[in-house]
Amino acid sequence: MSEGPLQPRKRGERLAAIAPYLWLGLFFLFPFLLVLKLSVSDQALAMPPYAPQIDWSAGLAGVKAFFSALDFETYARLKNDDLYLVAYLSSLRFAAIGTALCLLVGYPIAYGMARCSPGAQKILLMAVILPFWTSFLIRVYAWIAILKPEGLLNMGLEAIGLPALSLLNTPVAVYIGLVYCYLPFMVLPIYAVLEKQDHSLLEAAADLGSPPWKAFWQVTAPLSLPGVAAGALLCFIPMVGEFVVPDLLGGAQTLMIGKTIWTEFFSNRDWPSASAVAIVLLATLVLPIVLYQRQQARALEEGR
Repeated sequence: MSEGPLQPRKRGERLAAIAPYLWLGLFFLFPFLLVLKLSVSDQALAMPPYAPQIDWSAGLAGVKAFFSALDFETYARLKNDDLYLVAYLSSLRFAAIGTALCLLVGYPIAYGMARCSPGAQKILLMAVILPFWTSFLIRVYAWIAILKPEGLLNMGLEAIGLPALSLLNTPVAVYIGLVYCYLPFMVLPIYAVLEKQDHSLLEAAADLGSPPWKAFWQVTAPLSLPGVAAGALLCFIPMVGEFVVPDLLGGAQTLMIGKTIWTEFFSNRDWPSASAVAIVLLATLVLPIVLYQRQQARALEEGR
């Protein structure tokens, strides 16, 4: 008699377990398969659908004919065109330097937040999150108003007698935009780790005669590495495919893979090439994610 009321509960639990897979299948796997199919389609200056297509009326023979008609000509062309390689390497360089700058700026902020009183922590946490309440595009446009030749930065420099700077449409402007837009993604994971650290470890290090800088280097820094790794991934991965910041702040001379994909999609109308570039970019970014998961699994094993 007790099994009756439990059946709806079991069905609810099963639905709850299936829901994440449905979500990932609908919003990640299906778009990924669509882009993957486009990348192995025949090159044509047109809009989808691209050949080959499955002839469902032919049954299994139609499916076999579809797969046999796929080709990797677009991927071979990517290998032979230096433009894509230069764009990939440029994107990786911008993302690596931008992530390092975010770490240099974000770690002291997170460390200071973790050392504040609970009331001050709430205020500082709100200050870090507050930029997310405005549009990403508007925030980047605001930097144009600051960095342009007659902008707020040069007005301030001239007011104190310093020469004006020409930063807009330069790599420096791109780094400023990347650090500003992605800094919260570095601060929040590091703060979450530092805020949970046991401060008695630092007191024990001080009792044993360790100076503060040595206690930080040997206790705080190693324990904060999981937050640093998470923040680095959260910054590096979207920076590699960034389009808005290099397009608005870097000008025409800044080459990144996000701009290349946009050009192939909307200017050249070459959707197979754009899809192939996106697939290669995704494959490139899978490596750091796999390494991070292995590091996390190893840390869990060591903690048991």
